[in-house]
Amino acid sequence: MQEITRELLYGERALFNSTDLHITECVFDNGESPLKESSNIELDECLFRWKYPLWYCNNVNVQRCTLFDMARAGIWYTKDVSFKDTVVQAPKAFRCCRGVSLDNVAFTHAQETLWSCDDVKIKDVTVKGDYFAMNCSNMEVDNLTLDGNYSFDGVKNAVVRNSHLITKDAFWNTENVTVYDSFITGEYLGWNAKNLTLVNCVIESLQGMCYIDNLVMKNCKLFNTNLAFEYSKVDADVSGDIISILNPKEGVIKAEHIKELIIEKDKIDPEATKIICDAIDKHSDFPVYD
Repeated sequence: MQEITRELLYGERALFNSTDLHITECVFDNGESPLKESSNIELDECLFRWKYPLWYCNNVNVQRCTLFDMARAGIWYTKDVSFKDTVVQAPKAFRCCRGVSLDNVAFTHAQETLWSCDDVKIKDVTVKGDYFAMNCSNMEVDNLTLDGNYSFDGVKNAVVRNSHLITKDAFWNTENVTVYDSFITGEYLGWNAKNLTLVNCVIESLQGMCYIDNLVMKNCKLFNTNLAFEYSKVDADVSGDIISILNPKEGVIKAEHIKELIIEKDKIDPEATKIICDAIDKHSDFPVYD
């Protein structure tokens, strides 16, 4: 493997179509697509200051690197790429990639990041930015800290563990997603999802878990959550309080305390959902919106 060390690499396609390179302590500056169509590349402690650094690449290992803001749209159409101990300031990183591994990576401006990628493994990652992980498939996520709305839209076949998600409109239009041991806060959680499972999660959501086909909740806590489960097919086991439930479509809801149960008999079949709760403060025929 050829060694390239401590060089300033500039100009468009500086190392275009390269193979078998170990690049250490280099700076990529003032030139688009420096490693486009390259394969078998190892990058260690490098700086990327310009656009499109890793397009149409194969087998790329990135460690202890920094992608600055102008290294935007950085990793597109690339296969088998791993990032470890790296900071990504640039938006729109990772698009239409396959075989993505992210370990201890900080995305500080992650607008429209990780879109339409397949076979994705995320561990100990922090993300700040909207529209994270849209239309990805086959994801394994562990210890993700996310601050950004509209996350995981359209995701299929994903498992999320031990994560802290501050995100409204999360998990919309998803299919076959399971979330374990996580905290989620944000409005309108999970709308239009299919086969969404939440296990040992703490959730705070305005009008959360609505329009879901097969929602399963096991040992979850809902606080400051109202107008939940509207038109959802649900099997929920909830500890603690639920502020209000509105028009569940069918299934079973087990809760310790429901402050208000709202059933509009002209919109759903009241007998289709079994409510198991010894403490329901109020029954209503229609919702009141703030």
